[in-house]
Amino acid sequence: MSGIVGILNLDGSPVDGDLLDRMTAYLGFRGPDGRRARAMKNVGLGHTLLRVVEETAREAQPFTLDDQRWIVADARIDARHELVADLRARGQQDVAFDAPDVELILRAYSVWGEDCVSRLLGDFTFAVWDEPRQRLFCARDQLGVKPFFYAQLGQTVLFSNTLDCIRLHSGVSCELNDAAIADFLLFGVNQEIDTTSFRDIRRLPPAHTLTWSNDQAQCRRYWTLPIEEPIHFKRADEYSDRFRELLRAALRDRLRTRRVGVFMSGGLDSPTLAATSLSLLRERSSDFFLQAITSVYDRLIPDTERHYAGLVAEYLSIPIRYDVRDDETSITQWDQVSVHTPEPVDNPPAFAAGVEFLKAITPKTRVFLYGEGPDNALRYEWRPYVSHLVARRRAIRLVRALSSDLFMHRRVPLLGSIRRLAGARAHRKLWLEPFPDWLNEEFAERCGCRERWADKQRMSSSPHPVRPLGYDGFRAVRWQPLFDDCDINGALTHCEIQHPFLDLRLVRYMLALPAMPWCRNKLIIRRSMRTALPRDVLTRKKTTIPVSPDFRRVLAAGLPQLVPSPDLLRYVNPVKTTSMPKSSLELRAALRPLGLNYWLRNLASAS
Repeated sequence: MSGIVGILNLDGSPVDGDLLDRMTAYLGFRGPDGRRARAMKNVGLGHTLLRVVEETAREAQPFTLDDQRWIVADARIDARHELVADLRARGQQDVAFDAPDVELILRAYSVWGEDCVSRLLGDFTFAVWDEPRQRLFCARDQLGVKPFFYAQLGQTVLFSNTLDCIRLHSGVSCELNDAAIADFLLFGVNQEIDTTSFRDIRRLPPAHTLTWSNDQAQCRRYWTLPIEEPIHFKRADEYSDRFRELLRAALRDRLRTRRVGVFMSGGLDSPTLAATSLSLLRERSSDFFLQAITSVYDRLIPDTERHYAGLVAEYLSIPIRYDVRDDETSITQWDQVSVHTPEPVDNPPAFAAGVEFLKAITPKTRVFLYGEGPDNALRYEWRPYVSHLVARRRAIRLVRALSSDLFMHRRVPLLGSIRRLAGARAHRKLWLEPFPDWLNEEFAERCGCRERWADKQRMSSSPHPVRPLGYDGFRAVRWQPLFDDCDINGALTHCEIQHPFLDLRLVRYMLALPAMPWCRNKLIIRRSMRTALPRDVLTRKKTTIPVSPDFRRVLAAGLPQLVPSPDLLRYVNPVKTTSMPKSSLELRAALRPLGLNYWLRNLASAS
């Protein structure tokens, strides 16, 4: 969660040192453990440090090896041993295996130039100033876990991993990007991954690089999630062995500290992270701290998370802390919180409650593990898999797939899935929001809101022939809200929230698994953890919350009254907004005008 910032004057004029210092100082909330800025003729770089791993004790940014190339980065580089071996084979003999991440990136750039990103694995955002080439080279990781924002104002380029930092420049307009605001009101998230809520500030998309050289800017995609043939092993145990191997590698790269927290539900995914992390930490040392953190409801809604998460914690003999959310400041108490977010969110009080809870637990650890990923990667897509085998005339594999599905699940394969498929369209319609009639008509017409809405409702075709839903589950726009939330929460509370299941090695493996039988009920995880987790958790069926906790709160106390700011009237007709939603679905849509209004008021008061 370190902070980075940079200024480049393309016309060669000197950088405003005072502005660079102010922008770097602003990033102090991201990095309380160190702050440095360096102005070099027409370029300036700034960095604030958050120490989350042991190597950062030797880290000082902006960083250089030869006073010719300088880098600022917020990064965690994985598969370090392989990268260091490659660097040594190409002449970088003095690079150490425990070198700071920023050094590994700069050495990779020195060897491979702009193609260095194809050699990097991990979560990263960085910028390299190459003095001999007069080139600024910027990059963002493949899935977009780390943010990167930039603006070009004539001959001046600004960049940072913090949107509000760029707004400190007096030339950056306060004008909003109406298309992004429209997407927020329609869908809750901007559908354009290269823009922000502000007209002048852009977002570098995931898996892209951005280069300024010779007064020219070039943005290019350097990576696309590959489409691979299903993996077929001879023995069933080879599938779970490989899964455990990759998961351990992903966690080993992230456990470069001895104090770790796991956001652990009572399901399957996050307990798997806890059990595997415990095993790795025990192998390394007896001096470690691993704690589970579980959000629970004891009264507001029916909730069994406390019971199942408690079983896991007891089985693993690790401490567990419960985040009891029945009485948290909620959407019915907006006047009791003061929240600033870089872009609008639909429920500011819930955001504030999350930040306050994280602040209470971060003194014990600065690294937290989040279990998102398998729900997307392990979709039970038996139909395209069967079609694939039939089209390839793989009769023996088809028979094996059907028989193994029957044997391992002890139920006739496909029948339940066929029944669910039959009701899928009806279920999708049930959760499909209607077009909001409270949009300002002139705004809706100008931004093509109905067209944007219709495009979003269409089922797009996937390029993956065997795992279309799983593959589409990793499209960038779906993950941006989660990564943004984790980033700003981590920055405000001085911690790093990491996503081991989104390790690219593990994602590719899960998407290459035969759907039958390994994706049915996440069999691959259940088999891999069959001795590492309690049986009651391994056999527990996936559950969903029967009713939104916030909807329960609204039923009891009602929505807060919408007192529209003057700016809101450009986007919303407040007369048509609802005061009492009839369902969780209606509540989800009703929150957006309230959230936008709250954000616009904060924006106006800060101007």
